[in-house]
Amino acid sequence: MRVLIVFALPLFYMARIAGAAPLPEVCADMCALVEGAQFQVLVRRSRSLTDKILLAIPDAHRSSIYAETLKLNSSENAKLGTMASNINFPAAPVFKIASEKVSLESSLKHVHEGLQLHQALLSLVSSRLETQRVTDLMNTVRDLAIQISKMLRALQTDYVAQTTPSPVTLYLHGDFEVQVAAHLTLVQLQSLGQDAHRFLRGLDTSHEPERDSDLLTQLK
Repeated sequence: MRVLIVFALPLFYMARIAGAAPLPEVCADMCALVEGAQFQVLVRRSRSLTDKILLAIPDAHRSSIYAETLKLNSSENAKLGTMASNINFPAAPVFKIASEKVSLESSLKHVHEGLQLHQALLSLVSSRLETQRVTDLMNTVRDLAIQISKMLRALQTDYVAQTTPSPVTLYLHGDFEVQVAAHLTLVQLQSLGQDAHRFLRGLDTSHEPERDSDLLTQLK
């Protein structure tokens, strides 16, 4: 099951990603804040943690999923909807790019909420899988959520980021259900990570070419 998550950026950041100059009429103080040194430190830390998550997911999957029918990058994942429903597996929020009216704050909220959901899911399945790679991945997801919450605070918004994720309830009656839950968590987290990778790349003013193009190609 692949859940598409598209993070909408303000118009001036869509222009940045496209290679165009920021639009002065919508940039103003927000551009100055995002391009400031402190915010850029947070962006680059977040990019590093996102890359770490994406690179760790295949190893976590290999170390914990032994069912031959459950492959990380498989078209068959789309057929697991019924099983997901049976175990009460929560889908990550689906976001669509709306317009220039969608704020940077809103996009960061979406990232943070998605990370906290998957932190909770990893916490639940890791207790049943007993594999260190899944636990390590969960800790990295937590670390990234902390960096995203710092970015939200830097924007001085009214959003109060939860410090701990809300618990989730899954119906895991046997080993196969645990395998499916872990598999769906990793598949969905990979989708979230790929979208977060692109989102954060658009905020990064360092323009490091090796980070802009290589990672997602490696993961295909």
